[in-house]
Amino acid sequence: MHGEIEKGNKYYILKPIASQNLNIMRKKVVKFSILPILSGAIFFSFSTKEAANLEVYATSPYESIEYTVPNTDEITEITFEVSDITPMLGKSYVGFKEALGFKESRGNYKSINQYGYMGKYQFGKGTLELIGVYDTQLFIDTPELQEAAFYANASRNKWILKRDIKRFAGKKINGILITESGILAAAHLAGPGSVKKYLRSWGATAFSDAFGTTLGYYMKRFAGYDTSFVQMERRAKAVIDIS
Repeated sequence: MHGEIEKGNKYYILKPIASQNLNIMRKKVVKFSILPILSGAIFFSFSTKEAANLEVYATSPYESIEYTVPNTDEITEITFEVSDITPMLGKSYVGFKEALGFKESRGNYKSINQYGYMGKYQFGKGTLELIGVYDTQLFIDTPELQEAAFYANASRNKWILKRDIKRFAGKKINGILITESGILAAAHLAGPGSVKKYLRSWGATAFSDAFGTTLGYYMKRFAGYDTSFVQMERRAKAVIDIS
């Protein structure tokens, strides 16, 4: 119904009923369309809190917390396999001796193999006596003595092989570049006499230890280290202060 009506001194405009109903519907549609969004937000906020179970982590400042950890009998033992790697210590003398010690015994000062070679660098009893070590038990129990023995042996071998180092360093034998550190490593493996024969025969006189390790392998694996720290000494002895 359209038109105006007079009531007292005021006029009222009459709007169509259909238009009024439409406005009411629009308001309801807006209200109902917002409701699912708000409900969803509230639902997800509560479901997230329930999933995280945050109440478990809320404690009073006066509340004591108890922790339960397994004892040693309940811990599963894990075994690690040691791969054939070399400690990365560069090409210095320290890198050289640590790489050699790792190859010989995995760096274990207490190691004694089935052939009686001892310590981190797997010295034989005869070699130890050449550098002044006669007490093998003291040798096994004293890492400082083992380190001194390694240096003394390298110093002695370097003196014995000085001409061969000068002659062959920088050359190739059987495709292997010969270096001072490679020569000293090979001398540690087989002794300086075997290294002389190998070099002077240009690799024709081969040597391998009880495990099948060859001089050529050691010369290649330990090539290129700076062993200038090792000073040549004919009668080098392993001496330490144990006082």
